[in-house]
Order: sequence, then structure tokens, then C-alpha cells
Amino acid sequence: MDVKLKSEDSNKRKGVAPTARAVRKGRNPISPTKFSPSWVVDNAKDAPGFQMELISRIREGVKKTDWKQLIHYTGSTEKEFEHILPASISSMQKKAVYGKETSERIYELARLFGIGYEVFDSKEDFKKWLMTPARTLGGKIPFELLDSSFGFEMVENEIIRIQYNVYS
Repeated sequence: MDVKLKSEDSNKRKGVAPTARAVRKGRNPISPTKFSPSWVVDNAKDAPGFQMELISRIREGVKKTDWKQLIHYTGSTEKEFEHILPASISSMQKKAVYGKETSERIYELARLFGIGYEVFDSKEDFKKWLMTPARTLGGKIPFELLDSSFGFEMVENEIIRIQYNVYS
């Protein structure tokens, strides 16, 4: 997928937030559209202030292009998220806009990755943690728990405990 870098002037016209944090941490300097799932990755702390807008975006449905951009932005593949999403990858490839349940899961993933990147300082470190069994999660691999809202909550709480050095 080709992702075009937007000029600073076009970003200002379209209301796209600069991603200085992304550049500072060595991430791909893509300037995602404000409130898109990729934007939420870089603005996870800011996202609660925009919850009503995100709810509206979920209800409208995530566009396939925004999903593809998130996949690229996180350095992942669709196949990696196959068991997490409520729709099959083949059915997602046929749609231009996803349903509410799938859209909500995409935004949950974006938010979780944003928090994880902030705490672990790099995509690689966070992805490694996601794929390593965690004693505090009953020896389960955190990534495998992301197929339910309770799992998301458990993994997010664990990341926050790591952030504040509170180990169980």
C-alpha cells in the first residue's frame, strides 16, 4: 500500500495534527487524518477528550483505507488481527466501510497500540511484549486476549501497571 506523506500546508488545511511524537520516537512520519484510527495511535492520551467524535466515527464505520493505513502504521498485517476482529479478513476486503462492531474493535486496537507505544517507547518492544506470556495475565499471551472487551481491559490495565511500575 502506498501512503503519501502530506505536506505541512495541506495538513493545516485539512485539520491534520502534526505527529512530532512519532518523528521523535523514530516512527513512520505519516500524518493521519484527525480522528482516524492511525491518529488515535499517536494521540491515545488526547483521545478521551474526543470520545464523542470517536463514537460518531465508530457509528459511521471505519473506511477500508483507514484500516489499511492503521495496519501499515503499526507495522502489522491483516492476518495478525484475524482472530481479534469480529469479521473475517475476506469479508473485510469486500467492504469499503466496516460495520459498527468491527469499527469499534479497530479503534480499540488503535488506542491500545498508542498506549503501548508510549509505555514501551518503540513498536518493536511493544509487539514483543504483546507476544510474550505474562505471568500477571495467568501465563497468557496478551495478544491472544484481545478478542474480547474484557481481554482488552485486562491488557490495557497491565500496560498501565507497567507504566507506573506497579507489578503484581
